[in-house]
Amino acid sequence: MIRRTLLAIVLVVTAFFLLAPLVLIFVSALSQGVGLFFKNLTDPAIAYAIWLTLLTALIVVPINILFGLAAAWTVTKFEFRGRTLLIALIELPYSISPIVAGVAYLFVYGTQGLFGPLLEAWDIKVMFALPAIFLASMFVTAPFVARELIPLMQVQGTDEEEAAVTLGASGLATFMRVTLPNVKWAVVYGAILCNARVMGEFGAVSVVSGNIRGVTTTLPLQIELLFHDYNIVGAFTASLVLVGVALLTIALKLVLERFGGAELGADGRRH
Repeated sequence: MIRRTLLAIVLVVTAFFLLAPLVLIFVSALSQGVGLFFKNLTDPAIAYAIWLTLLTALIVVPINILFGLAAAWTVTKFEFRGRTLLIALIELPYSISPIVAGVAYLFVYGTQGLFGPLLEAWDIKVMFALPAIFLASMFVTAPFVARELIPLMQVQGTDEEEAAVTLGASGLATFMRVTLPNVKWAVVYGAILCNARVMGEFGAVSVVSGNIRGVTTTLPLQIELLFHDYNIVGAFTASLVLVGVALLTIALKLVLERFGGAELGADGRRH
């Protein structure tokens, strides 16, 4: 009886709070016909927002993959003072509001910020331009890859790396031939989550970009502008693109959990 009651509650909550909004987005985007849907989708403003969002992901995700690998390698393969503090700093963006992060970037790179006068002297524009979008997106997504790698690499230990070094392998060779193959699925999984967050980020980007139409409007920002313009169908059309990204992320996550998990044993190593 208790199991059925709990299951019923979960199903009702899922239906009303998760499925209903998704269905509403889909129905609203197509409410005035498929023709208008594709017309909105190819509208220059929405098309530019999609392009800028993809460009941001193409720049931010690879950088965060490299950062995640370097951070995880450092804190799991070496013992040093401040290791716990470094892990806390890596995870810091998780506990900071994206809005606060955006404001902090304004105080660092804005005209009146810490480096503002120097950037202005060199005629380098960071805030309210594309670099600000990239920086803010990198900040809020910095921990995603590292958080997937650190627990796995801690479980794996350093035995294989130490054996490789003993046999004469260089640090790079050890990383490429021993460490990386053992964590490749975690890297891909973290990259997928990072990509989804980059494409859906609103708070930090809205602060540092200035939300300049046709210049610094990513897809989430364009959705807000469309709602303000009372273009409801267009807003839901753009929203449906982000929903598609979310569903694709879930699908890839399930595939990785199935095939990646089958390749890894209980000890976190390949079998």
